[in-house]
Amino acid sequence: MKNEILESVEASSLRKEVPYFEIGDTVEVHCRIKEGNKTRVQVFTGTVIGRKGRGMNENFTVRRMVGDEGVERVFPVNSPNIVDVRPVRSGKTRRAKLYYLRQRTGKGVRLAHRHSKHTVVK
Repeated sequence: MKNEILESVEASSLRKEVPYFEIGDTVEVHCRIKEGNKTRVQVFTGTVIGRKGRGMNENFTVRRMVGDEGVERVFPVNSPNIVDVRPVRSGKTRRAKLYYLRQRTGKGVRLAHRHSKHTVVK
């Protein structure tokens, strides 16, 4: 009973079209950033290492390497600040969480490419 009421209230805030991407995919996350009275769109490109939650509480974690430093950001799927999520490359994985990539550096971070119909090639 309680879950049905919550789901009906949250349904109005859910994103209509959630882009298809999986764990291990390299994605471009276009997020809206507000600086003073201006807003701009910044692209964060990296590998999806995890998804958790469902409904309004669904999040995904994207990791990328900047120099020798790993940077991770957690994005809510239904956030109004997320303009777009574009899959760039699909990676072959056998796990739901890719936290082991945190200990790897260099070429060890790369995942094998998986050819699928959902991957967008530029």
